[in-house]
Amino acid sequence: MNKRFLLICSRPPYGSSAARDLLDIALTCSVFEQPVSLLLLGDGVLQLLPDQNPTAIRQKNLNAIQSSLALYDIDSIYVDAEALRFHGLDADRLMLQPKALEPDALQQLIREQDVVLPL
Repeated sequence: MNKRFLLICSRPPYGSSAARDLLDIALTCSVFEQPVSLLLLGDGVLQLLPDQNPTAIRQKNLNAIQSSLALYDIDSIYVDAEALRFHGLDADRLMLQPKALEPDALQQLIREQDVVLPL
């Protein structure tokens, strides 16, 4: 039986393993043919900035892994519209073409899921 998974992350791309963990969990769920959605809140929206270059801090670039999500049928990517405005970002210029949601729509998305995993 399939369950709808929503993985939520509000952590920036580097400085902790949260962003990498989010991607690993998403790929694992997908391998077991579970529908997966990703929701990035707060500083988590920074994970989708293109052309990241974290070599100076000796981290692996998340963009390469993010680019492979479509191969695993993970294409439901959501971001907090308020976080985008706070950071001066446009969803159309981010990796993975996320859908920006306002607070009411975010709450609705969360309610529709079988499993919600905040990281």
